[in-house]
This record gives sequence, C-alpha cells and structure tokens, in this order.
Amino acid sequence: MISLNLNPNSADNVGLDVTSVVDQIVASESTLETTWKQQKTSLQQQASILNTLQSNLDTFSSSVNSLKDPLGALSALQVTSSQPSVLTAAAQNGADSGTHVVTVNNLATTSSAYTDAVASGSATLQTGTFTLEVGGNASVVVIDASNNTLDNLAAYLNAQSLGVSASVINDANGARLALVSKTAGAPGDIAITSNTSGLVFHKAVNGVNASLTVDGVPISSASNTVSGAIAGVTLNLASAAPNTEAVLTITADSDKASQAVRKFVDGYNAIIGSLNSQFAVNAVSGTQGILAGNAALRTLQTSLLSNITYAISGNNGLVNLASLGVEMANDGTLSIDDTKFNAALGNQFTDLKNFFQSAGGTGFAQVFSNQLARIGSSVDGIIATGLDENSAVQRMLTDSITQFEDRMAVRRRQLITEYSRIDTMLRQYPLILAQITGQLSGLSQS
Repeated sequence: MISLNLNPNSADNVGLDVTSVVDQIVASESTLETTWKQQKTSLQQQASILNTLQSNLDTFSSSVNSLKDPLGALSALQVTSSQPSVLTAAAQNGADSGTHVVTVNNLATTSSAYTDAVASGSATLQTGTFTLEVGGNASVVVIDASNNTLDNLAAYLNAQSLGVSASVINDANGARLALVSKTAGAPGDIAITSNTSGLVFHKAVNGVNASLTVDGVPISSASNTVSGAIAGVTLNLASAAPNTEAVLTITADSDKASQAVRKFVDGYNAIIGSLNSQFAVNAVSGTQGILAGNAALRTLQTSLLSNITYAISGNNGLVNLASLGVEMANDGTLSIDDTKFNAALGNQFTDLKNFFQSAGGTGFAQVFSNQLARIGSSVDGIIATGLDENSAVQRMLTDSITQFEDRMAVRRRQLITEYSRIDTMLRQYPLILAQITGQLSGLSQS
C-alpha cells in the first residue's frame, strides 16, 4: 500500500512527500529484481562450495597420480652406508635395489699454487712473463705496466678466464698471489713454467683424481661426487679409507611410500567428506546442504565410492585397500590400520607396489587416475562443468539486474516528474480555495 502523506486541512502538510511516494512505487515494482539478487547470492554460495570441492579433487588427483607414477614415491629408494664418515650415497627412483662394496683409496683434490711474499699488494713488481698451465691448457701471462702489482695481476688473471681464481693473501710476511683451480682433480692441475717475472711460485696442492673401487672395479673420478659407477646412484666421497670397505645397501624407501599412501587417504577423505556434507540431513533443522539437489555431485560421490573398492586378483593377497590395512567406514571415509599397513610395507613391498601400479596398467592407482582424469578434470569434469554453468547463470542474472535497474532509473525520473506536478497542484489548492472563499464572501455581502 502506498502512502501519499496528504493532509488537505493543513496548508503546511497539503503537499506530497514525492521521494517517499516514488520510493514506494519503485520498491513495489522491484520484487522481480529482489528475486534475481537472491538467486545470484545463492549461486555465489554454490560456486564457493564447488571451487572448494574442485580444489579438494585436484589435491586428491595429485595424490593418486603420485601412487601411479612408475618413478614416483613407490619407486623411491634409500641408501644406507656401513661407513657414513667415508661414503654416503643417494639413489634415483627406478635404480636397482641391492648391495655394493666400495673402497675409497683417496679423494679428489683441487690444485692450488702461491707466490713468495712481496711488500704489499700494491707494491710494484718486475715485468716479465710466465706460462700458466691448467690441466694441460697453457696460457702466457704478461706482467707489464698495466698489471705490475699483485692486486692488479689478480684482477687481470680473473678477467682472462684462464681456469683459475686469483686472489691476494696477506700475512705477517707481506702479500702473496694465490691461485686456485676452478676444476677439481687432474683435469684442473696447475703448473707454472717459463717464469721470467721475478715472482717465485710454489705448488700448494696437486690436482689428483679420486680413486676408489666399486665391487672390485677400479674407478677414477675428478670429483668427489661420483655418478655412473652404479646405475642411478650418486656416491658422495667423504674421506679416504683405503683399507676399509663401505657397504652400500639400496632398498625401497618405505617412509616415502607410507607418506604417499597417507596423503592419498587424507585427500580422499577431504573430497568425500565435502560431498557427504552436502547430502547429510541436519539433525536440528532437517535441511541438507545448498547443493543437495545437484545430481552431478551425487554422480561424483557414487563414482568415488565405487572406485575406492576396486580390487585385483592374486598378488599374494594384497588385492584391495582393505588387505593393505586401509579400511572404509560407513560414511565412505578411509582410515589406516597401522599394524596391518606397516606389515605390508615391511614384508610385501613389491606386492604393495604392484597393487597400485602394474605392468598391464590395471593397478589401483592407474585405474583410479584414468577415472579421475575423466570425471575430475578441472577443465571439463563434473565440478568444472557445474562451475561453468553456474557462472553462465550468474552472468545472465547480472545482465538482467543491470538492465532492470536502468529501466527503473528511467521510471523513477518519470515518476518524480509526474508526482512533482501533482505536488505543485496540491500546494496551490489552499490558495485557490482561499480566493474562492473570499469571492463568495464578497458576493454574500453584496
């Protein structure tokens, strides 16, 4: 009901409250817009939930793919050394398990040289030349007026890319030029020949290769990090022990495998829990989640619950998640029986790996990953499609609301003009009435 705020008995209040009247009319004609705004708010709430679900699904898919990856967590290896002070090692995923015996005869060294002391780094040197050899590559160094101090000579050598790092070392005797090879081992050995410069050079350290044996095979390496001696394994030489055998044992990294399975369980519980929350009935209000009527989400929930029960045959009894100690509750969530799971990790690791990934592509993670690629894709999966549809409806509502508000803005201006005229007429009414009353009174007196 629209109130005109009209009082013909009072000259002060006889007019209209134009703004109030127009606001009431516009409000009464804007019920459709209110409905659209409510629908848009609901869609925004749904989109927020869908985005969370997609994020949970992406995280879960990543955990499944980790279990599927033939070079992933289930192929991770750990290496233990019987002599860690002598030798440690790291194995790449996919390397062969086994035991190797390594003896480190000597470490690789980096060649260095230095000069006799002179008064200071800025003291003038005798001009001349010397030949600098690094790993057999010779370069003639000329000392002239441009570099005839140790400071300038060091800067000159560093600028020439001769394979050494040059610096000036100061001690109680004065300043010395120090040269350190940029290449370890024999390939970086430094030699100074044909010296007419007046500087006296001394060899500090010879550049020699590391010497070791791997399973009795002699190995020479310019670096103390040795790759290739054992396929897929990097040896890190820590100290020489020519009479000590270091035994390397390469085994499956059960800790990384355990973490991968637990991450899978956590990821699954997050997505299935989010889905369950939409369909569960609130005991107090008797209502469900805002997306309870979304058939696509029900399909996703059903698919996940179906895939999680996938089983293979044989495999020494490790045929499904339950046989690994990963058990399902009534609400579809998973939990891990640590005793059973750790036994599978420790005693049947190969079977556990084969359950998740098999040569024929029928492993649990392989099959599940394929299903998730179809239904869980962030581009055209079930949730992604729902988000696209949600966005399309939101855009349509936004356009409708904008167009409606534009029309109502025009309507408001028209109403203000119309009721302003009425207001003017009503405000003139008391004056007209007074004039008529006066005229009638004059006639009566006549």
